Amino acid sequence: MNPAMETGLWSAAAAMAATNGHTDAEWRAAGVSIDSRKVTPGDLFVAIRGPRFDGHDFAADALAADAAAVVVDHRPDGLDDDAPLLMVNETTTALEDLGRAARKRTDAKIIAVTGSVGKTGTKEALRFVLEQQGPCVASQGSFNNHWGVPLSLSRMPADTAFGIFEIGMSHAGEITPLTKMVSPHVAVITNVEAVHSAHFDTIEAIADAKAEIFQGLAPDGAAVINRDSMLYDHLLAAADAANIKNVIGFGGHPEARVRLTQVGFDPEGSTIDGLVDGEKIKYRLGLPGRHWAMNSLAVLAAVHAAGGDVSLAAAALADMPGLKGRGLRHRVAMKGGSFIVIDESYNASPVSMRAALEILGRMQPEGDGRRIAVLGDMLELGELSQAAHVDLAETLAAEKIDLVFTAGPSMAALWEALAEPMRGAAADSAVGVLASVTDAIRPGDVVVVKGSAGSKTGPIVEALLDLGAPCDAGPTTHRRAVNG
Repeated sequence: MNPAMETGLWSAAAAMAATNGHTDAEWRAAGVSIDSRKVTPGDLFVAIRGPRFDGHDFAADALAADAAAVVVDHRPDGLDDDAPLLMVNETTTALEDLGRAARKRTDAKIIAVTGSVGKTGTKEALRFVLEQQGPCVASQGSFNNHWGVPLSLSRMPADTAFGIFEIGMSHAGEITPLTKMVSPHVAVITNVEAVHSAHFDTIEAIADAKAEIFQGLAPDGAAVINRDSMLYDHLLAAADAANIKNVIGFGGHPEARVRLTQVGFDPEGSTIDGLVDGEKIKYRLGLPGRHWAMNSLAVLAAVHAAGGDVSLAAAALADMPGLKGRGLRHRVAMKGGSFIVIDESYNASPVSMRAALEILGRMQPEGDGRRIAVLGDMLELGELSQAAHVDLAETLAAEKIDLVFTAGPSMAALWEALAEPMRGAAADSAVGVLASVTDAIRPGDVVVVKGSAGSKTGPIVEALLDLGAPCDAGPTTHRRAVNG
């Protein structure tokens, strides 16, 4: 037996009980997967039916990768007679059942995080600070939908001390079943912005959709809300309607229970003075930008609400690493020197785009280097799209960005609004502008690459990293061999 399986996450008996399924084999699973390409030895593979693929077609691949067993609702073709199968009525329901059972069997303090922007970063910061205080499990990447949430829950061992789960949405009604599954002790709403506005008539409707997270809150649970948000009162009313007594506001507002009183920004991070329910706290945050300073307050508020050690959590934030696609920095060596790439390629909205450009504005290029922005479309903005893209011109000018490259049909509106000296190149796609970007780079440049996931700006980051041998650039940058 694989050594990892000896202390398995799921025994055959426990998985049968959770799913009301049936298996004739004895097995123990060390993990759970719904992607046969990512199965590791000892995983329980759940054959989910998706819009493009049916996981049953890949059950044999999962077993070939040494999966402990596969969860199926019929026997797939091509399997050995003795293949370890857990037969269930329907596999997506079975995954949800595994998630609920994992949640029920643990005494962990559970934190759920949602918000228009910053939810993944906040979730990862919570993971980083709380895993130093006890066994901790968190959603991988952005596993925050109707498959990702139960999958993340199903991976939680019984002895977990802290569980952190991201919950996302693009339409009303999507968060409610997920938060009821997670049943958090702490529900965090990082903020409410005009993101996914193509699917909502008003920003208040977006707030209502985010506030669905309160529907699953455990009795005597806490709601953590951005006190600086213009929708704070709207969210507070939703918390009251859900009979939540413990509401913790965070931000710079004088009534915030977790309050920023002073902050000093620099290109590598910030130094923060604050109050946590009246107690003074001072800490260093190893990630730059006002948005990260605000995220750190949400982190400390959630730690406080979950009964963790706030002082230890604050001290840990000094070493918080950057996240791939969300601000991770690379220094890349090239002939005559080096340049810096700031990878913001995972996603974009008007508020996160401005935050990234503000960070770029604080960076000091070396020698003859320039501040360069490579921007892909911001998606799902509906009628607000053209104005939102055009408005970036003002931020680019204010932050003294030297050169701008745009990719995508929506970014064409920004291109037309740019001053001529700022124009690098424009194309209808990230692939179309890629060569112009790489040709323009010279030693000393600082380049930020940002766009919604659908705009596919990630390959531009990879192309920039491939221009030379990555090298170390200090505490907020990383060798590509390790983090790229």
